[in-house]
Amino acid sequence: MNAPSYTRSTALYEETRRHLAGGVSSNVRYASVPVPLFFARGEGARLYDEDGNVHIDYILGNGPAILGHAPPTVCAAVAETLSLGQVFAGQHVRELDLSRRLTSLLPGVDLVRYASSGTEAVQMALRLARAFTGRSKIVKFEGHYHGWTDSVYVSVRPSGNEAGPADAPVAVSDTPGAAPGAIADMVIAGWNDLDHLRRAFAAHPGQIAGVIMEPMMVNGGVILPAPGYLEGAKALCAEHGAVLIFDEVITGFRLGLTGAQGRFGVTPDLTVFAKAVAAGFPMAMVAGRRDIMEIMQTQGVMHGGTYNGNVQSMAAAIATLDILTADGGAVYAGMEARGTRLMEGLRECAGRHGVAMHVTGVPTMFQTMFIASQPANWRESSLLDRERAMQFSLALQTHGVRVNQRCAWFLSAAHDNATIEATLAAADKALGAMA
Repeated sequence: MNAPSYTRSTALYEETRRHLAGGVSSNVRYASVPVPLFFARGEGARLYDEDGNVHIDYILGNGPAILGHAPPTVCAAVAETLSLGQVFAGQHVRELDLSRRLTSLLPGVDLVRYASSGTEAVQMALRLARAFTGRSKIVKFEGHYHGWTDSVYVSVRPSGNEAGPADAPVAVSDTPGAAPGAIADMVIAGWNDLDHLRRAFAAHPGQIAGVIMEPMMVNGGVILPAPGYLEGAKALCAEHGAVLIFDEVITGFRLGLTGAQGRFGVTPDLTVFAKAVAAGFPMAMVAGRRDIMEIMQTQGVMHGGTYNGNVQSMAAAIATLDILTADGGAVYAGMEARGTRLMEGLRECAGRHGVAMHVTGVPTMFQTMFIASQPANWRESSLLDRERAMQFSLALQTHGVRVNQRCAWFLSAAHDNATIEATLAAADKALGAMA
């Protein structure tokens, strides 16, 4: 098969760099090869780029497109609201409708508050934890991503030279330009090991306001929590009076109607949701216990945002929930079945070609890792063969399948059986070439 042409994307990128800083609106987009690709449109499970290439898409906007690109029902619901206005600097009934549904659906959620992005919602959750406890320190785990702001873009992908020993990791800012004092109150621990968390509480007695984590470590390898880990973390937070925060920006409404906490049976004090909740429209929220959430009003804990609760995002989220909750969440059963077929098929392809590859995660979200053994945390997953991952990603793209350079895969309801089989055929060719 001849390699696809990216002539127009290359020309557009060079032109865009003259007017847009770096030629992209998010640094994550630099990862596309041979250049950040320009897309003309998306429909269902596929993206169509400006060069006419068709991609079976498993990036899905980095997770939000749970129903595929441009889901007709959601788009129609949003279109109906366009002539009504976008932002009122006031309330509207759709906020009430959505909030009522969310508080009845999500375990342990008494109140919600809306934002526009996961990054800012994380900041809201941290502020609430600090105000509620009167403490300042936050425990964060290596390899977990909670946004790009100074205070949390810390130890996301630390190098071994900077990160310190595994049993006593140090906070490492992952970006130039961060305020030197921004990470002073961040306590770094290794994930999936309760002893690490116990040591963090012991080292800072009475000072830890909250513990924030991805309940399944998506950004560091799509790694599941060890049996009993989430339960143990919740117990330790309760023992020490700290707020347990789950960052379900990616896992929420993707691992099931009730996210990772529903799947694993552990309810945190606060949860950050975004991405899949509105099927690609910009929306995020913090949800949780009434006694914590209500201090925004009773204690004046500041949270604002012009676009929070905007009409179109609320309409999109309501329409998305209509689909996700229909027939008892039947859409998830379909995704689980097709995702399982894809995961097992990828393992079979790798075995057939003698390629050492692990498939980690769950059917709606997983990662193909070129690594010696199944990892349990960031230190272990950081040992993956990045060159092989990039080679696989590029080989898949050549055969019309789009995954990111970490080889993380997101599934949507639009990935039907035929699409899965076409993907496995492409993977077979890609792994055969690698072998």
